[in-house]
Amino acid sequence: MQVADLYIRVSTDDQRDKGFSQRSQEEVLRRYCDHNFIQIRQVIFEDHSAKTFNRPQWNKLLFDWRKKKNQVDLVLFTKWDRFSRNAGDAYQMISTIRKLGVEPQAIEQPLDMTIPESKIMMAVYLSTPEVENDRRALNVFYGMRRARKEGRWMGTAPIGYQNKTDESGKIKYICPKQPEADIMRWVFEEIASNRFNTEQILQMARKRGLKCSKNNFWVAIRNPIYCGKIHVPKFKDEESIFVQGKHQPIISSTLFYLVQEILDGRRKEQRTKMVVDSKLPLRGFLVCPRCGRVLTGSASKGKYKHYHYYHCITSCGCRFPAERANQLFSKELRKFVPQSPFRDIFRPALEYYFKAQTKSINDERDSLLSQIDTYTDLIREARKCLFQHKITDEDFRQSKEEYEKAISKLEDRLAEIPKKNYNIEGILEKGMRNLSQLDTLYESGGVETQRQIISSIYPDKLVFTGDAYRTPRVNYAVQLIYSMDKALAEKENGTSLSVLDLSHKVIPLGLEPRAHTLKVYCSTN
Repeated sequence: MQVADLYIRVSTDDQRDKGFSQRSQEEVLRRYCDHNFIQIRQVIFEDHSAKTFNRPQWNKLLFDWRKKKNQVDLVLFTKWDRFSRNAGDAYQMISTIRKLGVEPQAIEQPLDMTIPESKIMMAVYLSTPEVENDRRALNVFYGMRRARKEGRWMGTAPIGYQNKTDESGKIKYICPKQPEADIMRWVFEEIASNRFNTEQILQMARKRGLKCSKNNFWVAIRNPIYCGKIHVPKFKDEESIFVQGKHQPIISSTLFYLVQEILDGRRKEQRTKMVVDSKLPLRGFLVCPRCGRVLTGSASKGKYKHYHYYHCITSCGCRFPAERANQLFSKELRKFVPQSPFRDIFRPALEYYFKAQTKSINDERDSLLSQIDTYTDLIREARKCLFQHKITDEDFRQSKEEYEKAISKLEDRLAEIPKKNYNIEGILEKGMRNLSQLDTLYESGGVETQRQIISSIYPDKLVFTGDAYRTPRVNYAVQLIYSMDKALAEKENGTSLSVLDLSHKVIPLGLEPRAHTLKVYCSTN
């Protein structure tokens, strides 16, 4: 009596869980063995694809045959596609198991392997499911490519988005997911600001609640989907293109391409690294007064402690003690703290300036919308002329392509204009509160807070000469407040600008100019 192993394979979780295909295969195989007086040694159940023979249960079965060679005569399965869906791998595996004394056989597609012509039928049985797989995969590929051209994202939503289905349950789309969307927007803004390198931004994003691996993070910040674009890769004679997606963008196109330039290293600005050592908060923000290079920072080991310095990496030899540089910067920062009698005057002035800026933004948005409507009307008019045979098909195609290109540019500019209606009262309240204690926030904050304060006030690098700081410009809002503070204080006290600086900066006890300052203050009041 022949001895056989029964091999039962399904390829989907649904078939495996419900068990209909497995039970039906086992029933047919057992009935066949009973009718043909074949002894069943064991039944093997597999739930892996037949594209390759890298299947757990099949590998175990193959190991068992090698261990018990010539003890099994047959391996039975219902059809050849249960055995394999790859003709090349199938012929190789058949040759391997025959050397072990095992003959494969499909009971519903029986073949007499002693007849040479049977190999032709075997090729048909094996190649048919392979062709079906290839055709199915090609249909899926074309369907996904067509969907991408229509602006639909295919697959799992990237970081900051989530997969959704409409009310009908047929159309799938992606939409922003909070708070990940806001974190990713912050990530792009931080990369564009050049304050920290990408690795440090990832660590800070994780502290904010972002959960992703380092590799996924790099893939995400390169993905144009965040600015509303979907990439359609090159295929045959079709060039790769970017199409406008149907999802809501998280950032503007300008910000995305700025970040790509920084990541590609095409921008000349030197990106600074956040320093863990709290005694070097200015590292990367200072420029060498001799050669113009960005100063770095380090610590030298003394006899009892470490001494920190800001220094140049070139041979110019520029070197400053970090403690003095930090103290002078804190003193410089106090200039931007408004005096308490005039803080209430800043609010209406800043509110007026904010509304003026908002009005110009609204005017620009209305202008862009008007231009888009004009081009849309031109396309509609051209289509009407085509129907009336006033223009040719080629003229209409060229005109439509030109107008749509102009509309696309206008829409990109429109997307960059902020749409939010900010609560100016809340912003002013928080801003004035932080500004009134700017020096305290800086001195008590960590390295990250200190560097954010520095970069927000000084858009350009600072030049430190060893005794004072020089900078080309400061943030416009800070400059406006500082100018108003000086002007109001000068008018109130009737003093010169230099005396004003002394009157509110050189006030602590023990300093010699204090008596002179008090004398001027009393004489004017």
